[in-house]
Amino acid sequence: MPCRPSPPEQIRGEVWQRELRAAFTCPEALLAYLGLDPGLADRTAARDFSCLVPQGFARLMTPGDAADPLLRQVLPRREEELDHPGYTQDPVGDAQARGAPGLLHKYRGRALLVVTGACALHCRYCFRRHFPYAAETLVHDREQQALRTLARDPDLTEVILSGGDPLMLEDIRLEGLFQQLGTLGQVRRLRLHTRLPVVLPSRISPRLCTLFAASPLPLVIVIHANHPRELSPEVGEALAALRRTGVTLLNQSVLLRGVNADPDCLAALSEALFAAGVMPYYLHLLDPVAGAAHFEVPVAEAREILVRLRAALPGYLVPKLVQELPGAPSKLPLI
Repeated sequence: MPCRPSPPEQIRGEVWQRELRAAFTCPEALLAYLGLDPGLADRTAARDFSCLVPQGFARLMTPGDAADPLLRQVLPRREEELDHPGYTQDPVGDAQARGAPGLLHKYRGRALLVVTGACALHCRYCFRRHFPYAAETLVHDREQQALRTLARDPDLTEVILSGGDPLMLEDIRLEGLFQQLGTLGQVRRLRLHTRLPVVLPSRISPRLCTLFAASPLPLVIVIHANHPRELSPEVGEALAALRRTGVTLLNQSVLLRGVNADPDCLAALSEALFAAGVMPYYLHLLDPVAGAAHFEVPVAEAREILVRLRAALPGYLVPKLVQELPGAPSKLPLI
């Protein structure tokens, strides 16, 4: 595992691919870049779930601040190696929702395709950090099986592209998926869940925007920002480019100890999102995935935070506080 990012000018490919290949993959190198003690990182945690941080995201962190909320989201720590009751490798019941390889079917009228296991940022609280991507990612033969399964579902109205992050796919692969899903007559819209507009805004290229504008089905793009400092000017430009394609832009966050478990922080995030043309959508209670218990915010505290957030913002800027429970027919509202 390299401990220094490669110089972007030495790598071929599109801008976003060059930036991704130049990302920090060694937590000690990231800490050195920030002027912090390399001993803050835990190598065992990094071996169990690798570190990946684009340089652009690292530039948004405060040098010398070990408690930086962006750093806390991505730095492998010793706490990840501790066992906690109730924290499992499949916290939201993905295994029991499997409809076919690469296809999850949890809620009526919606189906989720696991189109890739790759992401541009490895978030330490990721609920799929233990997901068996090798067996469940939608490669070609599985893709055709999943599409046949979807075609037989008369109640299906929405298909969700997830992973991993669907925008890690090449444009041509995304275009092929859009076209094939557009042939399913009962489907009314496509939804993409992606962190790339926030952590790797160069991915929102003119070619990708043309692809979105030409989608045979209406597109809903759910981005993932947890803290207002993640919304840099470059992210704002990427979101503006997405808005011009006509997609609907929503945001989901996870409530995280040491990151955003504060009503003032969440209010600033909602205001920044709205200024960028994105509507706050969900504020998720932490999924109890093994390795992430140090991010937990208890339900009672989460509810109190949301009460204070509702007092500070107009209703349309307040995300829904929800929890995902295995086997439930929908996300569970907590207030």
